[in-house]
Amino acid sequence: MSETANQHSPGISQYLAIKAGYPDTLLLYRMGDFYELFFADAEKASRLLNITLTQRGQSAGAPVVMAGVPFHALDTYLARLIKLGESVAICEQVGEVTGKGPVERKVMRVVTPGTLTDLELLGDKTESLLMAVHQGARNQCGLAWLSITQGEMCLAECSSEELTDWVARVNPGELLFGAGATAALESRLRNLQAPGRLTVTLRPDWQFDAGLGQRKLLEQLKAASLAAWQAQELTLAHAAAAALLAYAEHTQGRALTHLHSLRVQRDDELIELPQNTRRNLELLQTLRGEDQPTLFSLLDTCMTGMGSRLLKNWLLSPRRERTQAQQRLGAIGALNQGAALPLREQLKGSSDVERITARLALRQVRPRELTALQQTLRKTELLLPGIPATEPYLQQLAAHLLRPEDCLGLLYRALDPEPAALLRDGGVIASGFDAELDELRAIQCNADAFLLDIESREKARTGIANLRVQYNKVHGFFIEVTQGQLDKVPADYRRRQTLKNAERFITPELKAFEDKALSAQGRALAREKFLFEELLDQLQVFVPRLTQLARALATLDSLCALSERALTLNWCAPQFSREPCLEIEAGRHPVVEMRLNETSAGTFIANDTRLGPRQRMQIITGPNMGGKSTYMRQVAVIVLLASLGSYVPAVTCRLGPIDAIHTRIGAADDLANAQSTFMLEMLEAAQILHSATPNSLVLMDEIGRGTSTFDGLALASAIASQLHDRTQAYTLFATHYFELTEFPAMHHAAINVHVSAAESGRDIVFLHEIQSGPASRSYGIQVARLAGMPAAVVNQARHTLESLENQATQSDTQVDLFAAPPASQNVPLSSVEQALEAINPDALSPREALDALYQLKALAQKT
Repeated sequence: MSETANQHSPGISQYLAIKAGYPDTLLLYRMGDFYELFFADAEKASRLLNITLTQRGQSAGAPVVMAGVPFHALDTYLARLIKLGESVAICEQVGEVTGKGPVERKVMRVVTPGTLTDLELLGDKTESLLMAVHQGARNQCGLAWLSITQGEMCLAECSSEELTDWVARVNPGELLFGAGATAALESRLRNLQAPGRLTVTLRPDWQFDAGLGQRKLLEQLKAASLAAWQAQELTLAHAAAAALLAYAEHTQGRALTHLHSLRVQRDDELIELPQNTRRNLELLQTLRGEDQPTLFSLLDTCMTGMGSRLLKNWLLSPRRERTQAQQRLGAIGALNQGAALPLREQLKGSSDVERITARLALRQVRPRELTALQQTLRKTELLLPGIPATEPYLQQLAAHLLRPEDCLGLLYRALDPEPAALLRDGGVIASGFDAELDELRAIQCNADAFLLDIESREKARTGIANLRVQYNKVHGFFIEVTQGQLDKVPADYRRRQTLKNAERFITPELKAFEDKALSAQGRALAREKFLFEELLDQLQVFVPRLTQLARALATLDSLCALSERALTLNWCAPQFSREPCLEIEAGRHPVVEMRLNETSAGTFIANDTRLGPRQRMQIITGPNMGGKSTYMRQVAVIVLLASLGSYVPAVTCRLGPIDAIHTRIGAADDLANAQSTFMLEMLEAAQILHSATPNSLVLMDEIGRGTSTFDGLALASAIASQLHDRTQAYTLFATHYFELTEFPAMHHAAINVHVSAAESGRDIVFLHEIQSGPASRSYGIQVARLAGMPAAVVNQARHTLESLENQATQSDTQVDLFAAPPASQNVPLSSVEQALEAINPDALSPREALDALYQLKALAQKT
């Protein structure tokens, strides 16, 4: 490669031209058996992947810095880069080597955290979601998101304050926003960024165009109006959709032809599950950030990855309207009659039809994925007889499980039963599918027989008994004759190589065979590639049917998993009511119960819960470690499970309308944002007080403990009063402030309950049973002793406690937190108070107000 000091070499010029189209993306540039990175990309990749950084020559007077990864290890390195939040453009060689300039290259796809489709890069239960946010006027935002592997797009609109909860609910891998966003919104979105969980990507503002978004949506849906989806007026969401679709098409290198479903989500359709609720209830991750034991890990016994992903979506997006939940409960009830287990056996080993179909539509599918699709299509016929015929919802699913026979037949005829992993390796297309390919393969397969035949004939013709016909990669095919037999060589032999003890020759017949044999492999690979591309063309017509079938398989798998959980864990079907109520008999926390069973640590103690119009709040007291938090969480988990349409861990459950589950449980300092435990506690409580309604379930655990006793007690009582008097939500209010046990005496819809415990000498036994009435004491010193506190500390604490209790007994004064302020005690007003009473602030000019202030100050000094 010739280089000068003032211009780039042809190869580097080609690289820079391609790189200019992907300035913020790592460019993997195919060169032979490696994907190379150059300059700043190479330095970054070397740091992230710990690969060797090298220099090779110069271009435009500067060293060419580069790093590379082997082509066969691409998926491994891609997975690491995506986990670090990077986006990668994959540039392939698309032209032939001509010797005249660099080989033609083209970016075939861009892999980003929100647009993953490769089965190797995605976990079975992980969904890669891409989301776009457009900021509009009056503090409103438009949202659009999709999963490329699902073929469905969602729209929503919300206020800027609600945006964080929407992002937490959708849980995208990548979030797009426009350059025109305000600094405040950009800061909020950037703060959400976390490598491996969420990547925030800036896009040009002109891409967020509402008119363009509406046109693109209509094109995708093949519709004349969005009215059928009630999306016609969502102009902010249309703008977000424009950028979303443009980015998705850019990364995949083609239109999303399989995207033909739209769903609009509105605030009043889903039960609100704020981020704190998801964390505190440990829906997907434990409080330590682990994937199990969680509610989802307990529920998920699905046989397929697509079933697991759908079940996770149900868990995070329960609907307020109960029709869907009742459909699922009816299906689970029917499956419980013996159908679930055989169906689960048939589902076992099924491929991820959802993702394979999406990759088929994007023409990224691999041969073995199509073979897996073929095998799963053959199994669907075995599922149909096992689906209960009397259950309407299950029969709807059965109708969508009818496989496209033409698709199955085409796959069966076209694909080898055990194809190679990659198309470039050959051996993908079945024998007998294409005559030309069969002929080319025959040449390769029959080469040995032909060589033996020609060797036999040449021995007979020449009389040279030790003549050999052989092959090597350097000289190709040849006939080898030893020095002692050279006088017998015929005139049509042409010398190819001279050795010490032999000569190697070629004949016209052998040369003709060599040309045909050596080109047969390359021609066979080219023919297979052509046939495979043609197969993908023919399969496109089946994409809608396959997408529908994939969703039906996932739904059946999820329902069977919920059925299995209900039977295995002894759960009951909840009952829904239009009247306000929350009634649970012998409720249990499913995850805690499972852990107790696994560790043989004891039996979970079930508890009842009764909340309704006349009893909306429970003031819960009792010792630390007694089970207050577990009891509160179990009520929320049972409400959530019932709302998504699952059986619940209880003997009976009756549930009225629910619009949200709010939790304020535990706290920790947010050092990064300079927020203390108490500040976080107050922020969470304030959010609940502003958001909760009479149909909300609110869990308040130890509110006010992050500040001084009197401040905390005052705030706890005020918050409880607000929840009782104004919000009127279903409330479980756990506290260590014994003074709050007086609350129900002054508030008609509140009652006292406590977690029972028993003393045995100086020890304590937690009974974990919810009983009526307030707790008699907190047993804090006994808990400290159980925690291994030094005996000297425990003894000193016990003596101090006894002294404090004696002082409290001798004192006659007690603050009444809930008494109304005294009407009048005939206390004469001071001169300052009299002067204040005489002032009418609305009638004062600025000058008169200042004079009045000086007069009040003078009066205060006299008194």
